[in-house]
Amino acid sequence: CCTVEKVGKCKTVPNLWGLFGHRTGQAAGFSYSDASKNKRAVWRENTLMDYLENPKKYISDTKNIFAGIKEQNERADPIAYLKKANS
Repeated sequence: CCTVEKVGKCKTVPNLWGLFGHRTGQAAGFSYSDASKNKRAVWRENTLMDYLENPKKYISDTKNIFAGIKEQNERADPIAYLKKANS
């Protein structure tokens, strides 16, 4: 469903390469909802933790159909993966 490659293409979600430090709704080549574009949050560990818990609560009109990960320790795993993949 996603790519974490420097020159990877967007799939059902934007390419997650370079995610940390960028604002929501800004990755090139992906069609975002207005809510995602206007949220203007910066992706960091804490914002990803909130988003992954409940994407529709974090960005009300997100196109993402992902239901979320309720357990905090389980949300830490994909965040750790993204940090490593982006280093």
